[in-house]
Amino acid sequence: MTLTKSTLGVVGRGGGADRRRQSGKASGPPRRIPAVYVIVLGIDPGLANTGYGVVAQQGGRMFALDGGVIETAPGRDAGARLACIHERVGALLDEYRPDSMALEDLYFGANTRSAFAVGQARGVVMLAAGQRGVPCSSYTPQQVKGAVCGSGRAAKDQVQRMVQTLLALDELPRPDHAADALAVAICHANGAPLAAALAG
Repeated sequence: MTLTKSTLGVVGRGGGADRRRQSGKASGPPRRIPAVYVIVLGIDPGLANTGYGVVAQQGGRMFALDGGVIETAPGRDAGARLACIHERVGALLDEYRPDSMALEDLYFGANTRSAFAVGQARGVVMLAAGQRGVPCSSYTPQQVKGAVCGSGRAAKDQVQRMVQTLLALDELPRPDHAADALAVAICHANGAPLAAALAG
């Protein structure tokens, strides 16, 4: 699958715009907004399971480039497990060279110990991105569900089905951590065209 870059013409207002519409031409180069082609690495952090999903977005279409889970054994030293996550995420950053990384925000539930471990995993993931100059953005679970399903209260299986539809996958994305990471990447990629236009 080959993705190519293109540009979208934006027509101005007034008589000149009418003449351009009649002639089938867009406005001059200064008023053109380039179609955005971005690669986003989505991360669902966790010490035992860190989900990742790599999504490319261009011209309103999104494609999954990769997805999976980084697993660490519970019997290993915590420092070794974190080092493994850092190394694997660094390898993904080096391979796909994403424009940005998107992470799911840390959820402080009843299990404080689990939240602390997730925070540690999140930290080494952000460290890997920072070492490579890749900007990071965070999204709450509600923001991710809203961007993917249109509702912040969507069920997990609904998120999986929408990720499958939006990325034109043959099967439901599994396991759950990989599906969640792809959803986070989609959430961020949905805002890429506007962000690029504002930056320009």
